[in-house]
Amino acid sequence: MAAAGRFPEPHESPRPPALSVVVATRDRPVLVRQALAAIAAQYLDAVVETVVVFDQCDPDPTLASHDERRPVRVLANERTPGLAGARNTGILAARAPWVAFCDDDDTWLAGKAARQLAHAVSRPGAELFVTGVVVDDGRRRTVRLPAPAITHDDLLRSRVAEAHPSSFLVCRDALLGGLGLVDESLPSSYAEDYDLLLRAARRADVAGLAEPLVEVRWHAQSFFAAKWRTIDDALGHLLAAHPEFASCPRGKARIVGQRAFARAAGGRRRAGVRLAFDAGRLHWREPRVPLTVAVAAGLSPDWVLRRLHERGRGI
Repeated sequence: MAAAGRFPEPHESPRPPALSVVVATRDRPVLVRQALAAIAAQYLDAVVETVVVFDQCDPDPTLASHDERRPVRVLANERTPGLAGARNTGILAARAPWVAFCDDDDTWLAGKAARQLAHAVSRPGAELFVTGVVVDDGRRRTVRLPAPAITHDDLLRSRVAEAHPSSFLVCRDALLGGLGLVDESLPSSYAEDYDLLLRAARRADVAGLAEPLVEVRWHAQSFFAAKWRTIDDALGHLLAAHPEFASCPRGKARIVGQRAFARAAGGRRRAGVRLAFDAGRLHWREPRVPLTVAVAAGLSPDWVLRRLHERGRGI
């Protein structure tokens, strides 16, 4: 009998998987099928298993597949509700030495798995790998290509938007060992990908493959759209978890500026402006300072976000 919260798993392939792909999903039945179809179509002559983890919604057992080369297992998130718990449920269920993530609203190009695994083999010592992405906001497509090596200092200064979680490939032994699982204590799992990048880069540079191998959708269905209090709280948690930001005023100003914008956008205008001034003292050219003041004065935060998304950027 299947364990509580789980569905019976497909028969195991005669060959162990070379890659396990964790797809955390919630209330996106059409998009998740598109993501799974793209994974199944990978040009990789090896077993690629996909672990679909349903978070805070009823699992769909019809997604499971017994295909020997592309098996799919369907699980329920048995850990902390949210993306971090769902990812960790999948990581712990994975059977391959490499674990990749794919968000349920993104799709891989057909050569992603083969190209990135070959790149990982050529970079001994690295534990986390990323590829380039194509960001589609519904109006235009923006290509983002990562540097060959993303350092911890790089990530303190900038989120490095080129390193998108749907392109993550991670050594499973590292996730179960010194690197650790995805942080489930972040409020609503906001910025869990950035936290994982920061922790990985403490140990070794993140290895980038400058090829656009993932298509990323930016759309209004984001589970963090307008959840300004959650964003503020999560970024505060992130600063506390990474005291190294104290040595990087520009990077700390960026996070403080994001919190200030979130406060103003969420209706706490005076608190947002006060925090924006703190960000400005850390780095006088922090661009979120004037944006926060403008939103506090009445500018629509949605308008600001739309303009940024048109340029392939976020707040």
